[in-house]
Amino acid sequence: MGGSVIRMAAPVYRRTLTFPCAETLIPTDAPRAAPLVAATFCALLLTAVTPVGAQPLPTPAAAPSEAQQVEALVRERKFDEAIKRADEVLAKNPRNLQVRFLRAVLLSDTGKSVEAIAAFEAMTQEFPELPEPYNNLAVMHAAAGRYETARTLLQRAIDVAPNYLTARENLGDLHLAIAADHYAQALKLDPANAALKSKLQLARDVSAKLRAAR
Repeated sequence: MGGSVIRMAAPVYRRTLTFPCAETLIPTDAPRAAPLVAATFCALLLTAVTPVGAQPLPTPAAAPSEAQQVEALVRERKFDEAIKRADEVLAKNPRNLQVRFLRAVLLSDTGKSVEAIAAFEAMTQEFPELPEPYNNLAVMHAAAGRYETARTLLQRAIDVAPNYLTARENLGDLHLAIAADHYAQALKLDPANAALKSKLQLARDVSAKLRAAR
C-alpha cells in the first residue's frame, strides 16, 4: 500500500480518552510499511493509605501487563511475535481494547492491510463511541485511493468526538486531495484549460507541503 494523504492515530488514542500518559512504542528508525505512529498505554497508579507513624512497605515491581508484553516485543522489532502474543491475549479476552488497537496498528505497520482493515472495522462496530478506529480505517482507505469512503469515516470520527483534532486535520488534508483528484479528472475532459492546470498544480504543491510539515 502506498503512503496515505492523512495520518494514523496512535494506540494511546491521542489522549482523547482517560489514559493518563503515553510514550513511543516503535523506534523511529524501525522499518515500517507506512508512516504510522504507535504509542503505549500507561497504567494508573493507586496509592494505599499508610497509618500514621508506620513505615510504608516497599512496593514490589508490577508484572508487565499484556499490552506491555506486546509493546516489549515491538521494541525488539519482533513484530510477528508481537502479533502472535496479541492473538493469544485476545483469544482469552476479545474485549481487551488496548491490545486490540495495538494489534490493528501492528498489522497496518507491517503491511498486512487486509487484516488491519478488518481489525479496525471490527472495532468501529464493537466500540462505535471511539473515534480512533474510524480515523485509522480512513487512513487505510485513503492510501488505497478510496477518498469518499475515507471522508465518510473521518466525518463519523468527528461526529462521535467533535474535539478530536487528528480527524479534523485529516479531513482538511483529505478535502485537498479530493480537490486535486477532481481537477485532474476535469483536465482530462479539457486538456487545454489553463485555469484547471494551475488549480491542479496548486493543489498538488500544497499537498506536498502539508506532507512535509508532518
